[in-house]
Amino acid sequence: MWTDIDYMDANKDFTLDPINFPVEKMKEFVSGLHENGQKYVLILDPGISVNETYETYIRGMQADIFIKREGVPYLGVVWPGPVYFPDFLHPSSESYWGGEIKRFHDVLPFDGLWIDMNELSNFNDPPPLPSTLDNPPYKMNNAGVHRPINNKTIPATSLHFGNISEYNAHNLYGLLEARATNKALVNVTADIMRVSSGDTTEELCNRWIQLGAFYPFARDHSVKNSIRRELYLWDSVATSARKVLGLRYRLLPYLYTLMYEAYRKGIPIARPLFFSFPEDKMTYHINSQFLIGKGVMVTPILQSGANTVDAYIPSGNWFDLFNYSNSVSTASGLNVMLNAPPYHPHVHVREGNILAMQGEALTTKVARRTPFELLVVVDENGNSSGQVFLDDGEVVEMGGEGNKWTLVKFYCEKTGNGVVVKSEVVNGEFALIEKWVIDKVTILGLRKGTRMMKLRGHELYNEVEAKSGQRTMTIAGKLSGGGEFVIAEVSDCHFF
Repeated sequence: MWTDIDYMDANKDFTLDPINFPVEKMKEFVSGLHENGQKYVLILDPGISVNETYETYIRGMQADIFIKREGVPYLGVVWPGPVYFPDFLHPSSESYWGGEIKRFHDVLPFDGLWIDMNELSNFNDPPPLPSTLDNPPYKMNNAGVHRPINNKTIPATSLHFGNISEYNAHNLYGLLEARATNKALVNVTADIMRVSSGDTTEELCNRWIQLGAFYPFARDHSVKNSIRRELYLWDSVATSARKVLGLRYRLLPYLYTLMYEAYRKGIPIARPLFFSFPEDKMTYHINSQFLIGKGVMVTPILQSGANTVDAYIPSGNWFDLFNYSNSVSTASGLNVMLNAPPYHPHVHVREGNILAMQGEALTTKVARRTPFELLVVVDENGNSSGQVFLDDGEVVEMGGEGNKWTLVKFYCEKTGNGVVVKSEVVNGEFALIEKWVIDKVTILGLRKGTRMMKLRGHELYNEVEAKSGQRTMTIAGKLSGGGEFVIAEVSDCHFF
């Protein structure tokens, strides 16, 4: 559950509106969420209201913590009205910011903070000083219009600690605030449908949830003074939401593993197509499709009233994650027109990938306890690979000391007229203690006539022939290189 600035008293950080969000009722509400295995996240803006009765402001002035201009704290304007902005380059900023977060968490035990407005955003256009910092020999391309560098932000001549100009530190502000906020949260705790103005429609909500469900950060979000847009208000939208959010929950192990990769290597979770296909120049200008990781492609419907969507399909065999029997295959990149009925978005997985998936559920806490499924999508040579990172979902550092995590790397290889699926495991004991099991293995893209496979778990203490579980083979479609492919499924495996 997420709450925007409505919870605040007069839009002031670290406060609760005593009328609409009274402390005792909020504690009861958050306690109910926690009992249901859910989390509570509050928005937090950096602008501190200039108010002589506001303790956060008073402590900030005492710590001399705010960004300055011409020797005094720079006065901006955001939601509370006049504000000062914390200087996160100041050596005392983390203790100040962390102290405010701890005091507020002692009042209301939230689980996370949604930091916003840290561009820095400013409702004013600060007048320039006679300086090339405020008057550089260029304009900013802001929403397609050339504007002054100080447009709706703090002036470039503002100074951070150590006389570092805002001009030189501007792009660091969000990162520095995130670092200070993360440090505070470690010490105290172990947007879809976001329309800034105007009303939505049933069709727009339907298509937005079909897209937004596959963003790394996905949630339904409304604003004041517009018609309601909760997903359950229209039967068509509710149907789509169940379908796409169900797939999102099944893909949570894959998404979590991508977060691990982002943490360890800096690789983005959502990526443009050219990240995986740098040799294909046709992908360079595509901005209406994107990849999740290296091999799951999302093709949203962005036009009102559309029953088809133009898509670019890079080379290879691509399988519909909602219906494995539907596939698109190209020997080289190809522009295609896909049917786009109101209830069916397009999410495809490419050959050569192995996805670790779990079951659908109403909360991530429940979903994490469901058995795993491996979706093995072989290429024309019978090969594929993938990995899954597992921990308790609570520890901040992923893959850190203590070995309370497991990393499993999966491989599929062709052997004669068959294929073998095997794994390599780091810190396998953690997954065994948690009793996570692989209950089903589904292989896509096998050529008709390929034998069923052997499943071999290195360090998972299993080597079991496919006949150990129920198995089925279904002829499903055509491969890009010609010939039919089949779907092979082994269930009731119970691999630890």
